[in-house]
Amino acid sequence: MRSGVTHSGRGPHRPDLTIRRAAARDARRLTRLVRTSRAYEGPYAPMVAGYRVGPDYIEAHRVFVAADRADDRVLGFYALILQPPELDLMFVADEAQGLGIGRLLIGHLREEARRAGLTAVRIVAHPPAEDFYRTVGAEPVGTVRANPPAVMWDRPELLLPVGP
Repeated sequence: MRSGVTHSGRGPHRPDLTIRRAAARDARRLTRLVRTSRAYEGPYAPMVAGYRVGPDYIEAHRVFVAADRADDRVLGFYALILQPPELDLMFVADEAQGLGIGRLLIGHLREEARRAGLTAVRIVAHPPAEDFYRTVGAEPVGTVRANPPAVMWDRPELLLPVGP
């Protein structure tokens, strides 16, 4: 068992989760999840060093969290922008990696996108996350070039079909 993650009857390692709409009170926890992500260590660290998920952002977008039902610990989240349709943020806590939480969030995102009348969602992926997005059905459509100083590397652009 990975540290900080409890067992439930839902699988060998996945905690009992709920996906709920993020609230302003979640802003600090979401910001911490982004800033401490091991996926952004090394050369990627400057991109998230001062990043902030504020209450205003949560209010303006469809932000959902995967939280442990036992203690409301946030184990992942995503933000869907409707116009134009784009996955703006998606993070899974380091200690919860590999438990299927990312796939659960993508499934939820697809349902949200369908309810909003979307047929696909654009994803500009963190390069190490590209394979994950491909395994959940996203198709590569191009490359978004580096935009220094904010982003110092090229990023894969994908399109996630969500259906009618």
